Amino acid sequence: MSRSLATALGTTAILMWALLALFTAASGDVPPFQLAALTFTVGTAIGFIWLWAKGRFHELRQPLSVWVFGTVGLFGYHALYFTALRNAPPVEAGLIAYLWPLLIVVFSALLPGEKLRWYHLVGALLGLSGTVLIVTRGESLSFDPRYTLGYVAALGCALTWSSYSVLSRRLASVPTGIVAGYCLTTAIGAAIAHLLFETTVWPADGGEWLAVLGLGLMPVGAAFYVWDIGVKRGDIQLLGVTSYAAPLLSTIILIAAGYGVLTPQIAIAALLITGGALLAARGGRLSRQRPGSNPASASSNASN
Repeated sequence: MSRSLATALGTTAILMWALLALFTAASGDVPPFQLAALTFTVGTAIGFIWLWAKGRFHELRQPLSVWVFGTVGLFGYHALYFTALRNAPPVEAGLIAYLWPLLIVVFSALLPGEKLRWYHLVGALLGLSGTVLIVTRGESLSFDPRYTLGYVAALGCALTWSSYSVLSRRLASVPTGIVAGYCLTTAIGAAIAHLLFETTVWPADGGEWLAVLGLGLMPVGAAFYVWDIGVKRGDIQLLGVTSYAAPLLSTIILIAAGYGVLTPQIAIAALLITGGALLAARGGRLSRQRPGSNPASASSNASN
């Protein structure tokens, strides 16, 4: 698979994650861990059906370390995120958690064959600035020491997902089918956490059940499979910068669905995030086209 195709597939995960807020809002009052258990069960089913159709169940036979890695990545991220939202104001917690695209850009410089270019870093910072405008709605932030646990959990959330995404590149030889196993262990972990910490609330009607199904099919299902392909074989730095489009697209979708209104801050955020992504993409193309670039190295990167 070419580097550009893998990057394009990874980008579809960002588009699907943009639906997360809408489907979550439409799913009613289902508690977070219960919702995660339900949706990751659907995500598991997607992977198992694909493995069965292709006759690739052998892809699940991986070392214990690989299973632990994937479970910590998926379940750890969601557990820390829910902990952050319960122990800190959602605006501040959400912003700290959404440092993960910037951290992906920075951490990816440690990968073989990758370099941190100025346009990647500036693009990521522009995206972060746009996300700040979206989440805060132009209001000031207030970090209160009383919510330290929530802030630490949010930072752990950002570190977990960025580390999972970047380290997945080092596991490029592990087939994407293993993500079905990650979803299964995450569903089990979420179910246990739900039984320990939450009161069961089932979706109230068919519309809420459809929202749960939609979550499991796309943002909490197929998205993780294509993201795995993208970070293992695509332009991981461009994917990191482009990830900041998710909160923008999510906000636009919520507005279109009647859950919000368009404001000047959102328009400015759109310009910042789009500009950051275009800068990173354009800079990357110019760098690869530069006469002094090494085609052999580029080919090696595409095969990773």
